Amino acid sequence: MFSRRAFPSAFSAATRATRPLASAAAPRFLTPMQMRMLSDDMRQAIDKAVASAPVVLFMKGTPETPQCGFSRASIQILGMQGVDPEKFTAFNVLEDSDLRSGIKEYSEWPTIPQLYVDKEFVGGCDILMTMHQDGSLAKMLEEKGVLVPPENDAEPPK
Repeated sequence: MFSRRAFPSAFSAATRATRPLASAAAPRFLTPMQMRMLSDDMRQAIDKAVASAPVVLFMKGTPETPQCGFSRASIQILGMQGVDPEKFTAFNVLEDSDLRSGIKEYSEWPTIPQLYVDKEFVGGCDILMTMHQDGSLAKMLEEKGVLVPPENDAEPPK
């Protein structure tokens, strides 16, 4: 249905360089505010991922092998809507625990999957399902120009 163009190495490289070494001066426990702080490198890596294609889905698993029902449903909805595979990419959050927690902080949305269209957060599976059912998803995707172009079925002149 969709080709897999994931960039897990970008997240690994971005987060590997910023992990601080343990020191005696470091606090033992983090406050809730400190836990919610997304590193600049992780934020930049997620910004890059969100900008990597017009339609970006952060999901559990891959489009070919989703690892949860909500991710599967999201892929099916995008497929039914006719999203162009050339304008779509997915990131498997199960490959990188920092990405999995970071994307939730980035969007301020607690669940996976998460859909971004033209760098804007749309929502999770529940939002996609509602938008699919009320027609607003089809309208938005058409306005953004991310659907497979219709084939010209007209007969050529003789």
